[in-house]
Amino acid sequence: MKMNPTRTNHLFAKHRKLLIGVVHLKPLPGSPRWGGDFAAVINSAVADASRYESGGAHALIIENFGDVPFTKGNVGPETVAAMAAAGRAVAENTKLPIGFNVLRNDASAALALCAACHGSFIRVNVHSGAMLTDQGLIESNAFETLRYRKRICPGALIFADVHVKHAVPLGNWTLEAAARDTLERGLADALIVSGAGTGLPTNAGDLELVRAACPSAKVLLGSGVSFSNVGDYLHLADGFIVGTSLKVGGKVPNAVDPKRVAALAKKLGI
Repeated sequence: MKMNPTRTNHLFAKHRKLLIGVVHLKPLPGSPRWGGDFAAVINSAVADASRYESGGAHALIIENFGDVPFTKGNVGPETVAAMAAAGRAVAENTKLPIGFNVLRNDASAALALCAACHGSFIRVNVHSGAMLTDQGLIESNAFETLRYRKRICPGALIFADVHVKHAVPLGNWTLEAAARDTLERGLADALIVSGAGTGLPTNAGDLELVRAACPSAKVLLGSGVSFSNVGDYLHLADGFIVGTSLKVGGKVPNAVDPKRVAALAKKLGI
């Protein structure tokens, strides 16, 4: 199949509530848990992407989730090459827009992947300010990210976390101030609010604070969304990035369950 060159970035305009499925890549070459079978990595990614599509998701975000422990700086060329191969395979086998999150915070690599794979958006964990994480201190670099985007893929959207999961902010930097800075000074296209860690629910009060601080912003939930709790967030969020709860048994290592995807999509009114 040929890749669709007309992938759109008008995601929010097309959908009442955006549902983005997370494609968790298995360990890639060079990572500690790399198993030596790249075909298995590709096949798993394509299969999960197809299950999200059949269940009714609107878009996909591809992550090098299996590459723990992550680096706080730029990933190696082998990671970018592997993610590009996976991204092309997913794009060629589904009709959904795709995006990239290169963990822990390699926005330049994510943008390069968008350029190579007709990606529509990236996720940046630390786009504004500085966060103390399990990788150490991660400082933002919106200056470079925005300029690099302009050079290689100006149409790609930047979805930026506010007080990202698995991290704490340095100093007395409130959630509201971080949200405003990320939107107004970092020029993010959408803000992401998440819980404390992968699969952990977002505090609805945090979402309310971000929405009040940035009433015109597009706001996404970035963790812990499930069929049972999504109703608590529908009036506050424009979209949902979901992975864990849409796997078989709600377990991260398992395959995506299209029935779970369809149930959540129905709950969103899709």
